[in-house]
Amino acid sequence: MEMPNEKKTFKQKLFHELSEYGINVIYLTLFFGVFALARRLTLAHYGIYIDDYFIALVKALVIGKVIMITAFLNISKKFENKPLLIPVFYKVFFFVLFVVAFDVVEGFIKGWIHSGSVPGGVEQLIHHHFSKMWLGGLLMVTFAFIPFFMLKELSRIMGHEKFRDLFLRNRQA
Repeated sequence: MEMPNEKKTFKQKLFHELSEYGINVIYLTLFFGVFALARRLTLAHYGIYIDDYFIALVKALVIGKVIMITAFLNISKKFENKPLLIPVFYKVFFFVLFVVAFDVVEGFIKGWIHSGSVPGGVEQLIHHHFSKMWLGGLLMVTFAFIPFFMLKELSRIMGHEKFRDLFLRNRQA
């Protein structure tokens, strides 16, 4: 486990944050990519072709950054000493709320730009942004976060090096 009193250089901190962000983005890109591919194939079956090839990566970059920002604020550490399921589901709920908040702000800004007025932005948000597709996306993010935060919590409890070695090193017989 990492020593909490150990001073890290700026370079070490930067490497740690970028590698953490990279892991978040890779996981989320793979998860969202599978859903985007399933949607694309389903629609193609009905003769509807879409070309949203990079939407999974863009969503992963944004949501990965939301995760990093909210983790930096230390407000998600409330139940870290409880049984594993409690902090996992707390973080899932907490981070889903942050993703929803960022998504609502993004939808409002898009509507505002598109309509040219604040009331038009609100109308666009209410009538066009919130839909069954939005609800499906919300469920997708929620279920993507469950194994994601389960693994992050296991890594925190076991120690990051020991956890990484468990997946990347040969074990002795």
